Order: sequence, then structure tokens, then C-alpha cells
Amino acid sequence: MSALDIRWIRDDASLAQQCRDWKQRPYLALDTEFMRVDTFYPEAGLVQVGDGERAWLIDPLLIRDWSPFAEVLEEPSVVKVFHACGEDLEVFQRLTGSLPQPLFDTQLAAAYLGMAHSMGYSKLVLEILGLDLPKDETRSDWLQRPLTDMQVRYAAEDVQHLAEVYVKLAPRLPEHKLAWLLADGADLVANQTRVSDPRQAWRDVKLAWKLAPQQLAVLRELCAWREEQARLRNQPRNRILREQTLWPLARLQPKDKLALSRIDEMHPRTVRQDGDTLLALLAHAAALPAEQWPEPLPEPLPREVAPLLKQLREVGQREAERQGMAPELMLRKKILEALLKTGYPDGPYRLPDSLQGWRRELMGQALLDCLAAPEKP
Repeated sequence: MSALDIRWIRDDASLAQQCRDWKQRPYLALDTEFMRVDTFYPEAGLVQVGDGERAWLIDPLLIRDWSPFAEVLEEPSVVKVFHACGEDLEVFQRLTGSLPQPLFDTQLAAAYLGMAHSMGYSKLVLEILGLDLPKDETRSDWLQRPLTDMQVRYAAEDVQHLAEVYVKLAPRLPEHKLAWLLADGADLVANQTRVSDPRQAWRDVKLAWKLAPQQLAVLRELCAWREEQARLRNQPRNRILREQTLWPLARLQPKDKLALSRIDEMHPRTVRQDGDTLLALLAHAAALPAEQWPEPLPEPLPREVAPLLKQLREVGQREAERQGMAPELMLRKKILEALLKTGYPDGPYRLPDSLQGWRRELMGQALLDCLAAPEKP
């Protein structure tokens, strides 16, 4: 490979100028390098953009006006290419207030073409381009300045190879699979947009279904406070209040600092810093009137559903074989469990809202048919 053309963007004017050109491109390969050691939000150290011919490195420590770049992210005629983009989306949303669309994820594209699901970037580059990438810089400090020559080369080559992978993969996708892939990309963006509502965080607490409605009201207030404080202080949730303490706090509802300190996994620092606040919060939540209590959560499905779940998964596996796709792309376990919860054990069942788009079209009826006449074990 000839020497890579690497260009730095270190000020708002250069970024705005370059964005005018990027908006005319058919696609852009994008990546980010960030640090997230002791913070709630990822701290961007570098943003990389590639067009297949050159690589640009944007220094987010120097850019103040991201609005021209936000316009590029939202330009519908430019395909934005990523690999396993989950955390990159969070970085872009935080930096620019915008998210990329349309989004083409090469990790998903590989699975749509029947390669392994969740394939790592290095492995995909090796498989598609025959290049063995060094991975020396993945754990380096991207907030240091100046960056080392190795860091700069690693970051630039990442988007160069990503562009090359895209150029090879995209033409192999038939039109219908490309549409499905872009729909999955839009779902990833939509999930990132639904900034989790702190008032709903309690639903994800393990064993929450075992708590009574009054205890759930306490759990809801605790989880909302923890989520809000994590964002406010820009600290990891567990630094604010350890996850393992949430359930016992809601169940036991301690009334003083001694009882608070005896809660399993309770960090002494939390009692010192936030003990009074937590006790006041617990007292307030415990006194909420019954009409403000949440509905009890449904019990998890019993173990006996395992054979039925297996039969439902097989519907997806058969369709994956027909389509020449990785079976993991077809039906997520959460969706199958949501389907079973609509009617287990005796039915009737209905397709959950979470089963959407081409998956619903291709497999919805087959799933209902499987439940109407399940195989006997």
C-alpha cells in the first residue's frame, strides 16, 4: 500500500471547509478514539474520517463548532460507514448533538453475507483485505498531546481500511439485504436517541420482579436519583451507588446511617458523601401513596419454556440458512421471550411490537404457527 495521505483538522474553519466537500461524497468511513475510565460519558480523543483516498484526523480537544460536521452526519446522500458502532454513536451524539444516517455497519454487513456474527475489526480486515493489523494502540492514552506517530498511523489506517472493506462488501449485498442492513442501522441510531429515561431505570434491576409495589416505588426513585447523579457528576453509576445495593435498599428501606452502612455492598464513601440524601430519598419514596406505586413486574418465564424457546429459535435458524445469513441476526432471545409472555402457557399468542420490519414479515407467521402446534418433547 502506498503511503497514506493523513490530514489534521485542528480548528473550526478547517472543519467547516472540509465538511462542504464531505457532503458531496457517496460514503465516509468514520471512527473515534476515546477514553472512559472514571467517567459516565466517553471523552473523545480523536475523530477519524476516511474517503478511501485519504484520512482526516479531527482533534476534538480544539474544535468548538461541530455544527458543519453534524450536517455531514445527517446528510442522507452520504453513507456513513462504521464497524461495531455502539460507542461511537454515543461519542458523536455527545460531541455534535447529531447521529449518523444512513448508517452502514461492516460488522453487521459481514453477518448478512453469512460470515461470523460480531466479527472483530482486525479479523474482518484480514478476511476481506488479507491484511494483518497490529493492535498495539487500542489501550493507549488518546487524550495525551502530542499523540505518538504510532497512534496517528493506527488511527488513520483504521478508517482507510474501513473504507476499503466497505467498497468490497457493499456490492456483495443484494438490494433487499442492503435495505435490511440500513434498517438495522436506523434502529441502532433510534436506540441511541432514546436517551434512557432515568424514571425507567428500575425496570432493569435484577430480581425487581420479587419486590412488592411499595418497594418498587422506592426502587424507582433510587434508580432515577443514581442515573441523574451519574450524568450530573459525570461519574460511572457504580461510583454513585453500587448496583448490588439497589435491591436490598428498596426491600429493607433503612432509616438511619448505621442501617444504611449495613446494606450488602454499600461503600462507606457513599454513606459519607450521600448518606443524608439517600435517607431522605428513601423516606420520601416509602411514603408515596399507593396510586403512585408501579404495577408489579411479571415473573420471569419458567424453565419449562426452554424446549419451546429452542423451537422458536429454529424458525430463525431455518430462515438464516435460506437467506445465507448468520443465524444470530434473526431473532433475539428478548423478542422470543416477549412473544412467549403474551400467552404462555396456553395461548393465544400475539407478535410483540419489538418484532419489526423484515423479521416480522419473514418469520412472524412461522413463529405463531410454531406456537399453535408445538412439537412435543
